[in-house]
Amino acid sequence: MGNTISDTDFNFPGQKSVYKGKVREVYGLQDDILVMIATDRLSAFDVVMPKGIPYKGQILNQIATKMMAATEDIVPNWLMATPDPNVAVGHTCEPFKVEMVIRGYLSGHAAREYKAGKRTICGVDMPEGMKENDKFPEPIITPATKAEKGDHDEDISREDILKRKIVSEADYDILEKYTKALFQRGTEIADGQDLILVDTKYEFGKTPDGTIVLIDEIHTPDSSRYFYADGYQERQDRGEAQKQLSKEFVRQWLISNGFQGLDGQTLPEMTDAYIKTVSERYIELFENITGETFVKADISNIQERIEKNVLDYLKA
Repeated sequence: MGNTISDTDFNFPGQKSVYKGKVREVYGLQDDILVMIATDRLSAFDVVMPKGIPYKGQILNQIATKMMAATEDIVPNWLMATPDPNVAVGHTCEPFKVEMVIRGYLSGHAAREYKAGKRTICGVDMPEGMKENDKFPEPIITPATKAEKGDHDEDISREDILKRKIVSEADYDILEKYTKALFQRGTEIADGQDLILVDTKYEFGKTPDGTIVLIDEIHTPDSSRYFYADGYQERQDRGEAQKQLSKEFVRQWLISNGFQGLDGQTLPEMTDAYIKTVSERYIELFENITGETFVKADISNIQERIEKNVLDYLKA
């Protein structure tokens, strides 16, 4: 599949640094400005797939910026502008080296741990007698250390975060408060779309003046899991799999093809036909999560489009 953006090599005015994550590439400029580009790369089990997914970067960026705007009254965020469908511009922050994962339901990684017999995750107890996709009595926070590119994120408890001084206790208390408030707002937004926000992760940073702000993405299908609310309880009662909106469908495809990111495993081939279905699924995710029709950006020359839009913004 052509017309995707999997790597960038820009040189913007005042550029001081470049950081390349699993999906996003961040250019640091003078005056404490960051230009974050959402590529079309696809990551699963902390492994970047060899081919990009058309429109994926646009979808992630537009959902994230929409959700930033919908939560800025409860948590300050880093965002200043979105001059291109794949680009967000914001304030420089020092990221906290933890991801704040919050789970309302026993799904995904937590369900796999539970199935393996574990009843504690990240120092948090999980009740006995739960079935996969059951709702927790209260949402639980299960942090993860942020991995370097190519490494796996690791579960970590609040106690270990404080013991290892990854985050101070005062700052961590704020991160927990913000995480709970964001999840509550995300739950309300999802409910308006007849969806259930199952679990998600939030990332935070600190600005030069010491303000803790929300960064990166929020409530996207890459960072969150959604169920369709209609029929949820009936499916649980019958022991059926839930209809969900997330990139879990990619993880399940990889698992069915013998890949979970473990040593010695080989990535299955992603054919053009399969990539097309993944792109269509991401568009479905966008429209269901936002309630808006997805408008495809011009992808005839994505690099040129992004460079022009960013330069025009910086000049203005």
